Amino acid sequence: MRTGESLPPVSDVLASLATGLWHGDTAAGLVTVDAEAARLLGLPAAPATLTESQTRARLHPVDWNEITGVVQLAVAEGALAEVRVRIMDEQGRIVRVVRSRSKPSYDPERQAYKLIGTLQEVTEPAPGTPAGRSAVTGDWRRSREAFLLDAGRALAEARSTQEVLRVAAGLSMPGFSPDGLAVFGVEGDWLNVIGHHGYRPGADAAFTHMPLTTKYPAADVVRTGRSVYLSSPDDYRTRYPATWPLAAHFGRRSWAFLPLTAAGRTMGAWMAAFSYPVAFTPDERAVLTTVARMLAQALSRAGAADSQRELTEGLQRSMLPSLGPEIPGMSVAARYIPTGGGLQVGGDWYDLIPLPTGRFALVIGDVQGHDVRAAGLMGQLRIALRAYAAEGHRPDAVLSRASRFLHGITRDTRDTRDTQNTQDDAHDEQQTDLRFATCLYAEADPATGLLEVARAGHPEPVIRMADGTVLMRPTAGGPPLGIDPDADYPTTRFTLPPGETLMLCTDGLIETGGHDVDSGWQRIRTILEDYDPESATAAYDADGSGALAGRDGALEGLADALVQAVHGPSSHHTTGTLTDRREDDIAVLLLRRSGDGLTDLCGSASDSVSDSGTPLAVRPRVRRTLLSVAQDEPERIAEARRHLRALLHDWASAEQIDSAVLLLSELLTNVLVHTDADALLLAEVCGEKRERRLRVEVTDAGDDLPHKRRPGELASSGRGLMLIELIADAWGVDPRGEGKSIWFELYESDGAGSYEPDGTGTYGSDGAGPYG
Repeated sequence: MRTGESLPPVSDVLASLATGLWHGDTAAGLVTVDAEAARLLGLPAAPATLTESQTRARLHPVDWNEITGVVQLAVAEGALAEVRVRIMDEQGRIVRVVRSRSKPSYDPERQAYKLIGTLQEVTEPAPGTPAGRSAVTGDWRRSREAFLLDAGRALAEARSTQEVLRVAAGLSMPGFSPDGLAVFGVEGDWLNVIGHHGYRPGADAAFTHMPLTTKYPAADVVRTGRSVYLSSPDDYRTRYPATWPLAAHFGRRSWAFLPLTAAGRTMGAWMAAFSYPVAFTPDERAVLTTVARMLAQALSRAGAADSQRELTEGLQRSMLPSLGPEIPGMSVAARYIPTGGGLQVGGDWYDLIPLPTGRFALVIGDVQGHDVRAAGLMGQLRIALRAYAAEGHRPDAVLSRASRFLHGITRDTRDTRDTQNTQDDAHDEQQTDLRFATCLYAEADPATGLLEVARAGHPEPVIRMADGTVLMRPTAGGPPLGIDPDADYPTTRFTLPPGETLMLCTDGLIETGGHDVDSGWQRIRTILEDYDPESATAAYDADGSGALAGRDGALEGLADALVQAVHGPSSHHTTGTLTDRREDDIAVLLLRRSGDGLTDLCGSASDSVSDSGTPLAVRPRVRRTLLSVAQDEPERIAEARRHLRALLHDWASAEQIDSAVLLLSELLTNVLVHTDADALLLAEVCGEKRERRLRVEVTDAGDDLPHKRRPGELASSGRGLMLIELIADAWGVDPRGEGKSIWFELYESDGAGSYEPDGTGTYGSDGAGPYG
């Protein structure tokens, strides 16, 4: 252009750029457009003045609402207003997208906005395109709000420092995404990198243990509490010449260093580095500042949580025992998982105690509550139980003493607090501070497999037989510890045969995940029945864990499978975020007696022989259970019925199961009604499936032999033996040295199986008697 030559008219310049000009006044409700603006709005290419309704008819309704918010924000910030607007035709179809840039102003007297702006047809920009914009745009505002909401939610959910750093590394900011991130922490007078992303491993070595006096942007930020923005390498080199060589070789073009401030204290700095120039406009700085504040709060919460978790886990580990040396002839596995919320510490515990007699005790319990007091009481109670067991007391005496101990320490605490409160407050405190504990104490003899069990309000033990059959083992018990200092805890004795597994657990394993006692038990039972010990052993040994620990791989795998049922991925072998569905602590203790358990006591071998003559181990064809019913425990007849149904859970005929339960009730009731002795039930199933035999035997110490009676029509008893004779495939009465044994048999096949009835309706083993 020659000197003195005038500029072309603005209208000509805008026309050459396909840009329209418009003017709006909200008080008058009119919009004036030139010819190009009218064309872009879908009108004839001629200047025009439109009413507000005519203008709204040409714009997408969502975009019209967007304009109002952007204009108000632009006036407040003294910036340009920029929006992208979809133009509609008469049929409501989008014909084009235009960009409107305007300079809005507000007239307080008229309470109206005046706008002068331009319209230009545009296409959507590519995501992440760097731009040094100074206008406030609708797209920018929407994406910024969505990004901050997502980032805030993700950082709020991070529960550890490492999770916070992972979330920070994945942040993708709207319009300008950093490709290098670093978080600096302060230790004394030193600056350290505690996490970074976008740099090769070891790249932080030069920035580790850096004095705060160093002329480095992050150190300046920590010292002053003010952000540092470096838009170009020249800017970095000019302001920080001493440390520029440390950053130069990374190839970044722009940097933002922001303080991490929580509770008024600068705890570190956050760096966002970009591989392209960034102008760091006010909007971009606002986003970075907001992210830095959220990051500081998340790191503060995570640091406190890490310290608390380390403290509580250390406390819990110190209170829970190691399983100690191997037990000859037996394998033990245990798991403890604290509750999913709160202090990650609670009142559940397990223990394995060597006894002076050469036996050992298995203990599992649950102190009421999931707080520090519950953990403290648990630790005291565990020590007391160990002391009583070491003195040589029997299981019932151990629990009786433990109950008095717990009652005493909780009462002493309440008495102390009562002196510091009014009478009403003391009563409330006493009610809230009352604590009790459930417990199961089992003394085991490794040589014989004999278990002596005493129970204080705790879930009953579960037996998994060698063939996968699972039974809940009814045991006598008393109230929870700490409620009655004079309570008695009767002992139940039974034998754990070779190949069988005993499971002890707290109610957290059963009742969490939305389950009650019944549905939770069915879930656990399914896991126990479907578990394959052979594949678990192979998997456990394959990773070297079993060999290194010297433990039973099948038992360790079963413990993991039980925990996974509630806890999600295994906490024992797998790291990472867990699916947490726990409302209570979980403690599990498993005991397995070694041995293949293949001896078939029904009279047939259960071993197979290969073509080469080598014995092949197969699953046993025998399952049996033993249960006592005392004279003062008639309610245990119902337990015996449930026990028998569990033993016959896979029996082919439901009618035969009902018949067996009916006959069992008759035999047990007969002993309790007609003798002064206790009853001992032995139930045994043997044979191949679909051709099995059930033998139920009830033994008592009474000398009176049963005999048939002819009850009248209105008699309420006297039909027991008639029912047995009518229903059973075989039955009899065998005199013993002291007492007698009444038995019956049912065959799974329809009247004829691998076992032939021998002496149906006979008295004694010789087939001669008054019933024949």
